[in-house]
Amino acid sequence: MRSACLSLLLVTACWALPFRQSGFLDFMMDDPGSGDQPDVTGGQSTPAPPNGPVCPFRCQCHLRVIQCSDLGLKEIPEDIPSDTTLLDLQNNKISEIKENDFKNLKGLHALILVNNKITVIHAKAFTPLAKLQRLYLSKNMLKDIPANMPKSLQELRTHENAITKIKKSSFAGMSNIIVMELGSNPLKSAGIENGAFVDLKRVSYIRIADTNITEIPKDLPKSLSELHLDGNKISKVTSESLKGLKHLAKLGLSYNEISSVENGSLANTPHLRELHLDNNALTSVPPGLPDHKYIQVVYLHANKISNVGTEDFCPPGFNTKKAMYSGISLFSNPVSYWEVQPVTFRCVFDRSAIQLGNYRKK
Repeated sequence: MRSACLSLLLVTACWALPFRQSGFLDFMMDDPGSGDQPDVTGGQSTPAPPNGPVCPFRCQCHLRVIQCSDLGLKEIPEDIPSDTTLLDLQNNKISEIKENDFKNLKGLHALILVNNKITVIHAKAFTPLAKLQRLYLSKNMLKDIPANMPKSLQELRTHENAITKIKKSSFAGMSNIIVMELGSNPLKSAGIENGAFVDLKRVSYIRIADTNITEIPKDLPKSLSELHLDGNKISKVTSESLKGLKHLAKLGLSYNEISSVENGSLANTPHLRELHLDNNALTSVPPGLPDHKYIQVVYLHANKISNVGTEDFCPPGFNTKKAMYSGISLFSNPVSYWEVQPVTFRCVFDRSAIQLGNYRKK
């Protein structure tokens, strides 16, 4: 029951979950200080003392999960139980987070503030939350990344705000971050300071989609396995921009303005398995694919590719590629698909993995 309740809350709070996040519910499995206490004599449960924590007015409380969503609240309730581990305040009208709003919540693990009207967060508001792991601030009106976030944080979601800058100090000391969502903000490349991500030693998933950035951010963490930069204004992919990303498995660059992929760029991502370059302005298949040992999925549809050669995807021999392609999309390109030689796809797992189609001028 506890796992089901928590899963429902977190699914509604975030819509871009990364693949396979382990240990997501761990902090709810061991719940010794909440609700009914076990009777050591007979194995039965007995009710909690009548003078135990009081549930905030109109909220719903189950064990250490406090749900105060969709209540029209304009501020954080004052009587939140001190042993709360998950606090859900999404879909309210909260505009400000004050210094002492969370002062007694030292054991809080997850805080959901999605879809409020938050413009101000006090610099010391998160100081008491020494065990906070997940902070959801999406769909608010923040102009800056919150200051002094807990160093224990593993997941931060701030998409759909009004953030224009990411300072070098924004993520200082936050070495435990694994998941970061920064998309749908009026962010520009000039607003991302050099070294902004330098302290994110463990991050595996970053999404900066639907912003105004014109290039791939510099000095991205080497630990990344997924990078999503879809829906921006990036015009090219350079070798330098992907340097050091040896663990990257999935790269999303759909819906940009990319007209060129610099030769040697893909060599910097030796473990890449998925490359999404659809809906761009490419005139040719990106170089380096035949030499890539592990890439399996390549999306190139809705570009301006007019020719596909026999050496664009597969190496001359079969022994140099470790994984067969399971998906190649080339539809909506000005290439005559009936002129593409079958040998072009000799290292594709199955013919159904190839998507070709007519090109329609816009």
